[in-house]
Amino acid sequence: MLGSFIRAQRQMANLSLRQLSALTEVSNPYLSQIERGLHEPSVRVLKSIADALDVSAESLFEQAGLVDRHVAGADDDRATEAAIRADAKLTQAQRTALLSVYRSYVQMNAESPSGP
Repeated sequence: MLGSFIRAQRQMANLSLRQLSALTEVSNPYLSQIERGLHEPSVRVLKSIADALDVSAESLFEQAGLVDRHVAGADDDRATEAAIRADAKLTQAQRTALLSVYRSYVQMNAESPSGP
């Protein structure tokens, strides 16, 4: 499943295996084996692939079974806030604003009688 997800993301990015190999500094044959499900890559390789494909490392970790996507309650809040803080595509000011908006919605839903 991880390999299919990586292949789909690579194809959507219009990258060949060779181009992805150059971006990740991971060998072309090894990437091919990952896409075909023959190898389970390390966290370092997954992070490199995520960066090259411009997808969150967490989404690849979920696909690899390294992160449980169904974490309940406060853990969801912490995971969301951690993802916002870690997003290098945002400036610090944007992260702060996004965290503020997120927290206000969470608070509003917690105070609502009908819940989220």
